[in-house]
Amino acid sequence: MINPTPPCSQLVLASASPRRIDLLKQIGVVPDKVVPANVDETPTKQELPRLLAERLARAKAEAVHGLGPGSLVLAADTVVACGRRILGKPKDAGEAKKYLKLLSGRRHRVFGGVCVIDGEAILRTRVVMTTVQFKSLTEQEMCAYLESREWQDKAGAYAIQGVAGGFVKRLSGSYPNVVGLPLYETANLLRAAGYPIL
Repeated sequence: MINPTPPCSQLVLASASPRRIDLLKQIGVVPDKVVPANVDETPTKQELPRLLAERLARAKAEAVHGLGPGSLVLAADTVVACGRRILGKPKDAGEAKKYLKLLSGRRHRVFGGVCVIDGEAILRTRVVMTTVQFKSLTEQEMCAYLESREWQDKAGAYAIQGVAGGFVKRLSGSYPNVVGLPLYETANLLRAAGYPIL
């Protein structure tokens, strides 16, 4: 006799990011719960951007999974890097401007770490890299962007889905990864964990 497939655990998103919630809706996924993870996002000394993205996604998933074992937990983190320099969320407009000057006319990388922990505590992770090239930004463009406040709470001091989309000269890889969640890889991780998805 074949055992029936066990009912899927409720899906918990370990992030309060409205961008990630909207991206999940694009692939027909609506979390049952949203539980932001309280994790220190400070890189360790000489930590590489790819490893940081994976570590933070895993730490967020583990933190939330520990609150209610048995649920399916999805967590993600986005790391922007110019060379080996990690550009986090700027603390103020001055730091945001430094980031924009650094990105102006150059290529940079966006690493998206994704982690899923299923009801049996099996952990699955992926890291996706997208390469983005900005056009050369004028002083006027940078000042106008800073005034828009779109840079606030954004890794690398920009939101590609907003006004800053006009700064992007070239992109190689996953666009939704730069927004905040690589959808193809996320869908595959959820399927592997038994979550019903198209």
